[in-house]
Amino acid sequence: MSGPDDERVVDLGEDELDVLPDTTRDEHGPGWGDGPDDNTERLLEERPPHW
Repeated sequence: MSGPDDERVVDLGEDELDVLPDTTRDEHGPGWGDGPDDNTERLLEERPPHW
């Protein structure tokens, strides 16, 4: 059984809906009472040679 809503066009726009964040606050250092956890520099320095 089909109705008028089956053929309705829904425009979601160009913006992507961000319903849930990729990570939560408790997945990072400040969530555990630590300082900011930006390890980017260290991780780039310790990157294996095959990467």
